[in-house]
Amino acid sequence: MLRKLRQGQSTLEYLVLIIVILGSFLAMQLYFRRGIQGRWKSTLDDLGDQYDPRFANTRVRHTLTTTTDTQIIAHDTTDGTWTERIDNTNSIERKTGYMSVDSY
Repeated sequence: MLRKLRQGQSTLEYLVLIIVILGSFLAMQLYFRRGIQGRWKSTLDDLGDQYDPRFANTRVRHTLTTTTDTQIIAHDTTDGTWTERIDNTNSIERKTGYMSVDSY
């Protein structure tokens, strides 16, 4: 009889321990959720203003200037005739103007 009483007592102790652990997890759930939400908010705030064509004020002019110099050289040798081609290309791209995005 005493053995069954001690066995029941240890089962009850384990049950109380499990209930205390589950209760602490439920209590900490709110803090974990707030921490995750805060991290998401911080990440999204770091992205900055997003482009919206309804609120954009832009005036940008793109200019592309390209210069190409091509040389074709013919070589006559005892083995035959062959050509050599040399291309030099220079490109300059300029963007001038302004762009601003207003908030909602």
